[in-house]
Amino acid sequence: MDIIEEADSIYKKNFPSETHFERAIFFSWYCSIRDCTFCFMSVQPNAEPKKMRRSTESLLAEAILCRVLGWESGFLSGGINAFSPADMKRLLPLLTTAYGNKFWLNIGPLSPDLLEAYKPFIRGVVGAIETVNPVVHKRICPSKPIEPYLRMFDEAYKIGLANAMTFIVGVGETREDLSQLLEMIERYHISKIHIYSLVPEKGTIYTEKDIPSPEEQAWWIANVRVHFPTLDIQCGIWKDRVQSLPLLLRAGANSFSKFPATRLFGSHIAEDIEKQVENAGRTFKGTLTKLPTMDWAREVNVLAIDESLKERVLRKLTQYVHKMVNARTDCSLQLAGQR
Repeated sequence: MDIIEEADSIYKKNFPSETHFERAIFFSWYCSIRDCTFCFMSVQPNAEPKKMRRSTESLLAEAILCRVLGWESGFLSGGINAFSPADMKRLLPLLTTAYGNKFWLNIGPLSPDLLEAYKPFIRGVVGAIETVNPVVHKRICPSKPIEPYLRMFDEAYKIGLANAMTFIVGVGETREDLSQLLEMIERYHISKIHIYSLVPEKGTIYTEKDIPSPEEQAWWIANVRVHFPTLDIQCGIWKDRVQSLPLLLRAGANSFSKFPATRLFGSHIAEDIEKQVENAGRTFKGTLTKLPTMDWAREVNVLAIDESLKERVLRKLTQYVHKMVNARTDCSLQLAGQR
């Protein structure tokens, strides 16, 4: 616990005592490689990329919800090669308009030309590194080598884009790998890191593997915080790991993700998350439990998009809000029944 206390002290010296939820927006469930051994997509049947994409109106509606409810966008992502560069150039300006801010982009290694093309609409790029141990990486990501990501980091830094990376605790790394992780953060100017804990997806080689303990995930977060006092660190919690949130925040995490916030909005799990944030001595920015009274039509009409798209976005946004209201109502009925 010494490293946790040290990390907590360092966090408090460099950041306000608050936290927020970050929602990754996924535009597709297609991936052209589909062989990362821990990944949900690796056990899905092959399909045409266009059949696995979400509609533009669905993505814009989700971006509006993130803005209104105070959810930060962790990153925009989908499988590798799910969208063509032309598709991405069309989508990014629309999403930036709906969200009101630029996105982090996590779609695989990008060339210098594409970095320049996307630069007006993105804060930075995310490299899905997953593990810094080369032996483990070759085993779990056979078709996703690290080197192209490292070249992307160098090119992004040159043109003024920020760099972020993902790291998964529990895929086979050891604590001896910490030095390599710290070296990568320093060498490639990483300004944000997502430190997740393994989710054993059914059908993968990790199906029966035990998940890492909260203490193990916290150990990695705390050590990164101690070495990089101002780094933006995000932790993943999932709906069955809410109780670990205070520990991960005390370990130095700025924010948390990996919670199905629209499906479980207002649920007892969402309420518990907000309580756990309070238990950690942090103020929660945004909400997972209270839908504001909004003129949703106005939120859509102010967007600089064509009228037919506005109609589709409002229809989809209304569907999302209706589901979230029902989820909150169902939760209240369940709690009343328990009493």
